[in-house]
Formats: sequence, structure tokens, C-alpha cells
Amino acid sequence: MQGIREIKRRIRSVQSTKQITKAMKMVDAAKLRRAQERAESSRPYAEKMKEVIAALAAGTDQVDHPLLEVREVKKTGYLVITSDRGLAGGYNANILRKVTMAIKERHKSVDEYVIFVIGRKGRDFFKKRNYPIIGEIVGLSDSPTFADIKNIARTAVNMYAEGLFDELYLVYNEFISAIQQVPTEKKLLPLVDLEETKEGSATQYDFEPSAKQVLGSLLPRYAETLIYSAYLNAKASEHGARMTAMGNATDNAEEMIQTLTLNYNRARQASITQEISEIVGGANALS
Repeated sequence: MQGIREIKRRIRSVQSTKQITKAMKMVDAAKLRRAQERAESSRPYAEKMKEVIAALAAGTDQVDHPLLEVREVKKTGYLVITSDRGLAGGYNANILRKVTMAIKERHKSVDEYVIFVIGRKGRDFFKKRNYPIIGEIVGLSDSPTFADIKNIARTAVNMYAEGLFDELYLVYNEFISAIQQVPTEKKLLPLVDLEETKEGSATQYDFEPSAKQVLGSLLPRYAETLIYSAYLNAKASEHGARMTAMGNATDNAEEMIQTLTLNYNRARQASITQEISEIVGGANALS
């Protein structure tokens, strides 16, 4: 009888877990839809800004700005985007594995790179292993605004402009679908992909006070916008990964409940059979 009671207790425990994971899946499904909308709404702004900057660069005889300067690489910066919470499958592990492998391949010393990190999981990982973190931000909401990441984005861009490192990489999970998030590394700085993509259809602009001054003002904002767009993309990936993980957990709980229920029925049947045998045996002994 103890075995039957134990099985019933486990069934109730797994059912409670299933209810929790199912609810979490539904919550992250709703958050994923909103995160996708924010990520998609940020693209037109970034694309239009790139178009304007390309027109500025094309109309300026001598483009001279630190963010466009390709330098000999002596030191590299990495801006790594992770999540604050777990229960998201391999979301954080995959991106942290990618950045640590890149660091191992490129650098022989901790003096050759610095790390900016968004998200508690990444921050804790790097701190525990004594990586050189020079900027961090944690505790962001599930509905982030540009103001939330402005400080770390501006710091990273300004430090590159000041020559404190010679290239800056963005490392984050790129959203493909709810079940697919790809660990991605993109070189953000120097900005080398500003050529106009639509030949013959570029809009003509008049700039005040001058194209060169406007370009100098827009370039840092454009780099910061790319960081924000990457963060929105990573946030959608996080919700997709967590929704998938909670869906798998719910399915596994359902399979476990079925197995435990089968074991419970077998144990109960065996107990009943044993009781009948004892009654029959007792009756035969009396006769």
C-alpha cells in the first residue's frame, strides 16, 4: 500500500508541475507576440537612418569619423546579450559558448579584449570566471525601451570612438522562429556597410548646417540603434526559447503522468489480487 500512496503522491506532484509549465508557456507565447512586434517596428527606423547616412556619406567629399575608421586591431570589445532568468532551454548556454569560443580563438590574453554584458545570466557567468567586464546591465523589463539600454550602448560606442578598443562585436541570439534561435556574432564597429543598397533610387536630401556635421551626429545614434534592434531581437528569441522549453516540459510531464498512472493501476491491481488470494486462502484453511 505504501507503493500505491507514493505513486499517487508523485502523480499529484507532476500534475502541479504540468500546470505551472503550461501557464508559463502561455505567458511567454503572449510575450513573444509583443516582442516580435517591437522588433519588427524598430527595423524601418534603422533602415531609414542607414539610408540617410549613406546619402550623407555619398555627398561628402571627405568622410572622417572615428566610427568609420578601420584600425589595426589591438583590443576587441564584445557586447553580449543574455537573459536575466533561466528556464529557456539552451538560450543562454549557446550564446555564452559562442562568445567564449570566439575569445579563445582570437585572444591570448585578457588584455586583448573587454566585455559589455546585458542580462544577469551572462553577467554571473563572466564574473565567476574573471572575464574583463567593463559594462553591465541587468533587471530589464520584458518591454524594454531604448532608454533602458542607452547608457551601455552609448558607453560602448564612445569607448570605441575614443580608441579604447579597435572593433566591437554584438553577440546575441537572432530570432528565426519560436523554435529556432541562432547564436549570432556581428561586427558593429567600425561601420563599414553604409553603401546605398538601392542604386538609382536614392532620395536627395538637403542638410543643415552641413552634411559632414549631420553625419557626425547621426553615426553614434545609428550604432546605438543597431544595439537596441539586436536587443529587441534577442528578447523575442528569449521568449521563443522559453515558450518552447516550457512546452517540452509540459509534454514530458504528460508522458510521466501517463507512465505513473499505468504503474499505479498495475500496483492497485496487484494489491487487489493479493487481497483476494489471501481471502481465498483463509477460506480454504477454515474449510
